[in-house]
Amino acid sequence: MPEFEWQFTLVLLTNGVMIGLMYALIALGFVLIYKATDAINFAQGEFVMFAGFIAAGAAEILGAPFWVSALLSVSGMVLLGFGLERVVLRPLIGRPVIAVVMATIGLAAVLRGTATLAFGAGTRAIVMPIGDEPIELGPVMLPPVQVVGAVVSIVFLAAFSWFFLKSRIGIAMRAVADSQQVAMAMGIDVRRYFALAWAMAGIVSALGGVVWGTMLGVDNQLALVGLKVFPVVILGGLDSIIGAVVGGLIVGIVENLAAGYLDPYVGGGTKDFAPYILMIAALMIRPEGIFGRRRIERV
Repeated sequence: MPEFEWQFTLVLLTNGVMIGLMYALIALGFVLIYKATDAINFAQGEFVMFAGFIAAGAAEILGAPFWVSALLSVSGMVLLGFGLERVVLRPLIGRPVIAVVMATIGLAAVLRGTATLAFGAGTRAIVMPIGDEPIELGPVMLPPVQVVGAVVSIVFLAAFSWFFLKSRIGIAMRAVADSQQVAMAMGIDVRRYFALAWAMAGIVSALGGVVWGTMLGVDNQLALVGLKVFPVVILGGLDSIIGAVVGGLIVGIVENLAAGYLDPYVGGGTKDFAPYILMIAALMIRPEGIFGRRRIERV
């Protein structure tokens, strides 16, 4: 392969890894909710969008510095997570999983409409104080925001991995996900861990909203990032943090390779559907994902 093609492929792979790690951060929100409640949060994209609006609104309306805006976004999403769990989701404890799923679909519509009413339909900017000069790594030029996003993703993915594997609270949350009724019988306060899971998902959403809002701007379309991340969690496994990382890396790399090598021949758009081809293939071959738990049910 000519040197230019090797360099081009290296650029695509590196950018794919950076974007994939940022996908993994948002995918962590899916994993946190699924681990604690055994249900999929279809409002995860709207959580990211709402967090971005809080950060952008704090900077634009209040004139808050970036770090203050980011902290306000994290605090606001934690409160939102606790509030939604208390008002909407707590009454669903012990109910069929489909009830929680349908509630999250309704929450997605409510959050999207509330964001438009509160912040308007225009695009708002989040300015991260890191400069615009690309970071040179040989032939690869990386935008600073991608590097920051990747580093933040790695740190928090590692922290949450330790939390679920080693801490007593994390182990209790996994027990709640396995069976809410059994967990309650063993003396575990299911409501407490249910609320904690949604608050933690709010933290992840705030981080994702700030990072992706800096890259793309904040408007209602930012919620679509949640749909882009859905193939990540299906591919890696809904209950696996490692799966979120691996799935994010695979999707990010495939997206960039498709855009670089196929778009010139088909006129563009391949990166928009390539992840869903992977998702369909994963569902046909290994429905639980690469690192997901295989469940055997007797009927």
